[in-house]
Amino acid sequence: MKEYISIGVQKVVIGTSACENPEFVRKACNTFPERIMVGIDAKNGNAAVRGWKDVTETSASVLAKRFEGFGISGIIYTDISRDGTLSGPNIDSIKSFAESIDIPVIASGGVSNINDIKNIMKLKKHGVTGVIIGKALYSGSVDLREAIKLVYSENFSE
Repeated sequence: MKEYISIGVQKVVIGTSACENPEFVRKACNTFPERIMVGIDAKNGNAAVRGWKDVTETSASVLAKRFEGFGISGIIYTDISRDGTLSGPNIDSIKSFAESIDIPVIASGGVSNINDIKNIMKLKKHGVTGVIIGKALYSGSVDLREAIKLVYSENFSE
């Protein structure tokens, strides 16, 4: 982390290690205030680790609550059943997750078009502060300029 931050990286995302060793996250937040995010990948509501190979018995929300008060700058919440599918995000799952914690959430997984981004933006009042768009950009089903314009015109970004 120190090396990445020293070369200008603004945020470092901790995934599997956060699930397995929350104290590591606390120490990272103390060392690098406002620079640490936690990545929580979920399948059917439970946290998945090790590149989605292992789905734990811990709910994503319970895991996220462990980090309240640590000083993390946010959680990237990925619904792995939707990620890369262009099937649309699971809005209900994202909303439920974001409402369950007092940490900003960036939603990831399933975005297929500009309307999906608009629907995620409606979750701002529930704690969703951003969205990750992957395959939809590569496939051309979301125009990056249009998405940026939308997000900034609606003051969605941090």
